Amino acid sequence: MRQFNRAVPAGLFLVFALGGCDELVPRDMQSLFFPGFYRSEFVGFLAGLGTTFAALPDLFAMLRRRSSAGMNPRMAAITGAFQILWIYYGLLIASRPVILWNLIAVVINFFSVAAYYYFAKRERSTQRP
Repeated sequence: MRQFNRAVPAGLFLVFALGGCDELVPRDMQSLFFPGFYRSEFVGFLAGLGTTFAALPDLFAMLRRRSSAGMNPRMAAITGAFQILWIYYGLLIASRPVILWNLIAVVINFFSVAAYYYFAKRERSTQRP
């Protein structure tokens, strides 16, 4: 019940935030398949790629050692919260790359926090006598 109480405000926020996103609808279908790629877009693409997948090494290390040791869930949660703001910003400026990269990053951070809590709970249950 507690999770439901948290999900309702988040869902309402998304409905209101996405309400004015008419500009995200592609109007020029050819440019979706063969867009002109400028140098600034290339730099933005590389920056988005790097920052989006920066959390993967920690997630993979945690999954490999099957332990929450060395992971700070607050950092991942704070990063995820600000990436949600980046998604909203991407919606405001109608930038599909900003939206896409940050959606992927939010998912990666969600898995990092979920894995941390899974392993931390498992470690607490094995330590109790």
